[in-house]
Amino acid sequence: MKFYNVNAHLHTPYSFSAFETLVEALDRAYDEDVKVVGINDFYSMAGYEEWNHEARRRHLCPLFNIEFISLQKEDRDNGIRVNDPNNPGRTYISGKGLACPPALGEPFATQLAEVRAESNRQVKEMCDRINELLKAQDAGFNLDYDVMEQAITQGLVRERHLAKFLRMSAYIYFRNEPTEIKIFLEKLFGGKSLKSDIYNYSGVENEIRGNMLKAGGVAFVPEDPKAFLPFEDVHKIILAAGGIPTYPFLADDAKGEFTDFEKDIETAAETLRRRGIFSTEFIPTRNSIEALEKYAGYLYDNGFVVTFGTEHNTPAMEPIKVSARGGVALSERLRQINYEGACIIVAHQERIRNGKHGYVDIHGIPEMEHRNKFIDEGNEIIKKIIS
Repeated sequence: MKFYNVNAHLHTPYSFSAFETLVEALDRAYDEDVKVVGINDFYSMAGYEEWNHEARRRHLCPLFNIEFISLQKEDRDNGIRVNDPNNPGRTYISGKGLACPPALGEPFATQLAEVRAESNRQVKEMCDRINELLKAQDAGFNLDYDVMEQAITQGLVRERHLAKFLRMSAYIYFRNEPTEIKIFLEKLFGGKSLKSDIYNYSGVENEIRGNMLKAGGVAFVPEDPKAFLPFEDVHKIILAAGGIPTYPFLADDAKGEFTDFEKDIETAAETLRRRGIFSTEFIPTRNSIEALEKYAGYLYDNGFVVTFGTEHNTPAMEPIKVSARGGVALSERLRQINYEGACIIVAHQERIRNGKHGYVDIHGIPEMEHRNKFIDEGNEIIKKIIS
């Protein structure tokens, strides 16, 4: 079996993305010989049909995924950091291989809409705080939330959109004059120096976000608990949408450290199984090749579906072809693990599309004993699409 390149986790402008358009992501995937591509936006399935159409036009095989931030109360109460290194209990969860066109009944559709609305409300309040600061400093302009929502989002507004919109507005107002922009931003930062070059847009936006929109910043607004559905509810939404609940591993950081939940892979795997999670993913650019081999290898050998992606949910543009930290190429074993995981997801979503039983049932129980059958099915589908 040939192991085609897979990127199973890409954010698009339907949440926040390094890409200006959804099509740009697919063009870059095509240019880098990445044959299987997964849309994976926060709280949104709105891009699925465009992703499907445009991917197939390029002979790329699409995956239909989604991402949530949930709350695992047991871990929060025990002070356990899961896959958010700063907030105990807060847990990122993806759904893989959802139905396309999207199909989500009640009460799940309303729950999802309420989470999106709460996310937007928080960012609007931060926008209001920035406008108060701009007025107090007699900046000469302010930020129109509605214009931002219409101009640079697809309906879901994230704090990164706000940082981008402030950067764009300042550059327009000061006619791209570097000295004036630098003075303006440093004033907003309370006198703190701007470290990025003015023309390093992603760097400037990250500094705006870090200095103004994160905890301790002048425009920071704490997230309301309503923004985080309980883990159990997210699990139900993903299954109701036809998907496979998936746990995104952080694994090792640049210092070689792991979160409380992930530091023992055997215990983590057992806990995930107990919680009804039999699929996992990694963003390998975060990880050493050694940690990736150990963690992904263990999970694969113990029956989990394992896939890799790059996210691209920051302003920085990086390669779409997946590699480990420092640009280290994936080993043949890791490429196999990633491709076979993608094959299972492809077979699952195709069966769901045809009204059949997928890799997991309505309760999330997987057909592990038939894993090789799903791999073979998915491989044939992928080969047909890309050829």
